[in-house]
Amino acid sequence: MNQPKQPVRQRPLSIGPLRAFEAVARLLSFRAAAEELSLTQSAISRQIQSLEEEIGCVLFLRGTRKVELSSDGAVLLPTAVAVLSRLDQTVRQIRRSRGRRVVNVSTFASFASLWLIPRMEAFQREHADIDIRVSAYDRKVDLEDGESDLALRYDDRPSVPADAEQLFEELLSPCVSPWYLQNPPAPLKRAADLAGHALAEEDDARPSAEFLSWRRWLTEMGEHDLQPRRWLYLNFTYQQVQAALTGQGVALARLPLVHEHLTRRELVEPFGKAGRLGCPFSYWMMLGPNAARRPEVQQFADWVREQAAITRAQVAGV
Repeated sequence: MNQPKQPVRQRPLSIGPLRAFEAVARLLSFRAAAEELSLTQSAISRQIQSLEEEIGCVLFLRGTRKVELSSDGAVLLPTAVAVLSRLDQTVRQIRRSRGRRVVNVSTFASFASLWLIPRMEAFQREHADIDIRVSAYDRKVDLEDGESDLALRYDDRPSVPADAEQLFEELLSPCVSPWYLQNPPAPLKRAADLAGHALAEEDDARPSAEFLSWRRWLTEMGEHDLQPRRWLYLNFTYQQVQAALTGQGVALARLPLVHEHLTRRELVEPFGKAGRLGCPFSYWMMLGPNAARRPEVQQFADWVREQAAITRAQVAGV
């Protein structure tokens, strides 16, 4: 005898059970999902049961020691994640629009420390009603997710979107503190003299590291086999700059980030312009999809463009 066909349910799903489903599916644990959502485990179980009843299928295979997604649950999960992500993004945008104006900036740590933050006081003095939130980490962000309004990145042209704006090009040069040269451990007149000095090296696995390395610079200067007195491996540019400022050795400095140190004579180039070397990587600005509708983001982007123009002129004149 054929089973009676179940009627197709038409009632829209509730968001609460859907969020509980996403948490359990991601964590594969009712207990962990309950802790994350600040609910009891029994409340999570009731929400999942309610969702299963609304949809008309089993979403999880419950064992004594583990929880697994059912085939129907695996079908639902990608859509649930996309719906909740879009909802959360929209709520964040509404909250921002109804509160103080905030510009969320994503960049990498050395750029924030050496270039952006030292200049931001001037922007905030002129725009006291705009708050700036800087997130400095080296992983790239997706501007489509709404978390960041503007990104300041370091990359080569093929790796950035077509609408990315180049702020300035890279230019490398050995730098030391002036007082380091007053009593150096060895002469420092030509590239071969670096054999008597400690070199602060970029210790990084990213593609740009090859072009920021001492080995590339030494090869370009005809000293491929040179070994320094010792290596000082550091994974952030600002650490290398700090090492040079404190007289611990010679840094292969990125001139757009240290030109003010050069202007103030806190750092000097022992080989002058002859020691400078270009790089296929540059500094870029990218705007999020909602930037055009938010005047505060446009104001901050215009300010970044102005500061970048100043940096280009100063580096060219150093």
